[in-house]
Amino acid sequence: MGARTFAAAVAAATVLAGLGGCVSVDTANLDEPRGDGGGGSSSDVKVDVAEARDKLAGLEVKGRAPMTGFDRDEFGPAWADVDRNGCDTRNDILKRDLEDETFKKGTHDCIVLTGTLHDPYSGKTIEFRRGQETSLKVQIDHVVALADAWQKGAQRWPEERRKEFANDPDNLLAVDGPLNGQKGAGDAATWLPPRRGYRCAYVARQIDVKAEYELWVTSAEKAAMERILDGC
Repeated sequence: MGARTFAAAVAAATVLAGLGGCVSVDTANLDEPRGDGGGGSSSDVKVDVAEARDKLAGLEVKGRAPMTGFDRDEFGPAWADVDRNGCDTRNDILKRDLEDETFKKGTHDCIVLTGTLHDPYSGKTIEFRRGQETSLKVQIDHVVALADAWQKGAQRWPEERRKEFANDPDNLLAVDGPLNGQKGAGDAATWLPPRRGYRCAYVARQIDVKAEYELWVTSAEKAAMERILDGC
């Protein structure tokens, strides 16, 4: 699909991303962590800004549809093996986004036990260890949240289309767990990564996914996206 080209350039949400809510915030003044990613809003990941602008201009602008009928199950079982490679989507994304992974024996390098994440949202380095008490430190974010998609076109899709969307690697990133929970179902008007150096890539990726799946944006969301692209 067309979104693959962008995903290859920028690399990698959890079920929580599709379920949570998010209050409106001033996205221009979110806290910026010191160190990697600080100092302005220009991207530290290469982004084709002109392409992003063109795709954003082509997105329909409408208000949010009601959340009526939304349920995580509407997007199929969590982390299905949609590509039939013998490994569920969560482990596929961990394997893609982590470094120095180790795997559970007998799983053909499928189940990730440990690894290192260089979190794109915060710039932090996080050590992942599989386990009931530790796995949530690294979560898989739907860059365009499932609930956001539901309110902007996905509720009209057939079941297989929603399942494809929920497991599409182009819309998935391994990220800092608490930040993923903070994001909830937020769009670009209500939540942006605190690491300013990743915001251009983040917004461009949302635009790419929304264009691929013909989802719409709200006027506030489009304005926020344009503001970020202006600073890239």
